[in-house]
Amino acid sequence: MKITTQAYLVHLLTASGAVWAMLALLEAAQGDWAMMFLWLIVAFAVDGIDGPLARKTDVKVNATRIDGVLLDLIIDYLTYVFIPAFALFQSGLLPGWTGWFAIIVITFMSAIYFADTRMKTSDFSFSGFPGCWNMVVLVLFAIKPGFLTILFFVVVLAIAMLLPIKFVHPFRTERWRAVTLPMAFGWTFFGGWAAWVDFHPQSWAHWGLLVTTFWLLLAGAVQQVIYREKL
Repeated sequence: MKITTQAYLVHLLTASGAVWAMLALLEAAQGDWAMMFLWLIVAFAVDGIDGPLARKTDVKVNATRIDGVLLDLIIDYLTYVFIPAFALFQSGLLPGWTGWFAIIVITFMSAIYFADTRMKTSDFSFSGFPGCWNMVVLVLFAIKPGFLTILFFVVVLAIAMLLPIKFVHPFRTERWRAVTLPMAFGWTFFGGWAAWVDFHPQSWAHWGLLVTTFWLLLAGAVQQVIYREKL
């Protein structure tokens, strides 16, 4: 198979994220949160695969008609931000004005962040919380803390999008990748498990989600402290 064909097939794989997003949205409209998250996890897995494949086939050279970065950002906004924000609002986890506040903050701040040309650091990590609300909201559905706790995390993470705090990219951040990459795979597994059992409160998947989520959220900041890095 020609390298050009391979490169365009990678773009098609990325574009399939729009299909998974639509399927997730349809499930969310029916209030089936477990199925919604299962489709979002499929989209998350595709997003993890298409990047390495894009670099391997050098899509910027061999498939120039399609802007892979723009395509990826469109899909990511749908699956990482828009649909999770809708689920957080529609599920009733945030009552009254708190739900409106959360979706406005999440969607607005994420739109600004996704357009920020400085979102990537020199080691291919993220500068500021990278808008992975799909991961955050899934954990909130699994743990179901009080609405004030949820609101606290929404505000803190929204502010973190603007701060020079490093967040690792599981595939591209070389430092500690031997741990971070398995953590990302583990999060995908535990997230799928939690959704599959419809977020049963006794599921061991919740502990796995907490451990992997905290690592992915905090590893970059810990690196900054240990190695005295500046973004």
